[in-house]
Amino acid sequence: MSDRYSDDGYRHASAWGGKDSTKLHPTALDMVRWLTIIHLIMLQVRDLPSSDVLRRFAQRYPDADVSAVATLLTLLRVATDLSQALDAFLARHGLLQGRWWVLILLFREETLESSPSVLAEKSGVSRATMTGLLDGLERDHLVQRLFDSTDRRRITVRLTSEGQAVLDAVMPDYYRRVRVLMAGLDGTQRTLLQSMLGLVQSEIDAFA
Repeated sequence: MSDRYSDDGYRHASAWGGKDSTKLHPTALDMVRWLTIIHLIMLQVRDLPSSDVLRRFAQRYPDADVSAVATLLTLLRVATDLSQALDAFLARHGLLQGRWWVLILLFREETLESSPSVLAEKSGVSRATMTGLLDGLERDHLVQRLFDSTDRRRITVRLTSEGQAVLDAVMPDYYRRVRVLMAGLDGTQRTLLQSMLGLVQSEIDAFA
């Protein structure tokens, strides 16, 4: 599994929108988050099988639903391409997906602060992985760890002005590209797509 999402083996993240004044659109971020999770748990699908190939598999494996398999493989292919494109975009801004998510999670808080454990929970990563992410972010002065004067085990993580500046540089460019990405779908189609993806997501336990 790729480790390019953080300094410490970032696995996947769950970052929604932020404060109202930022115009961070939760559905857009959630769409990327959901597709990124798919990308992280799959092999890269490059050579999609033809309908004839799928039918041949179905002849040998009667449980195969050709339409369902073709739909899943197409979704995986789009997720792969989208996640790699997002990687390349963030790299141009000197970021990895894991760091980006943490900055967003901090920015959504009115105080611009959170705890490492809460950040780990909201990101869906271990505390050790979050520690690695925060180490890198703090080293680059994008976040600051604040220790409680009465209990140094209690740590608060704060988004710094440098971290805010990074988001201010990334997010307008990100939203312009999201607008282009989704330009082929009108509002009704986007809502329908989100609904359909939600239905697929609700059945992910099928692989449990």
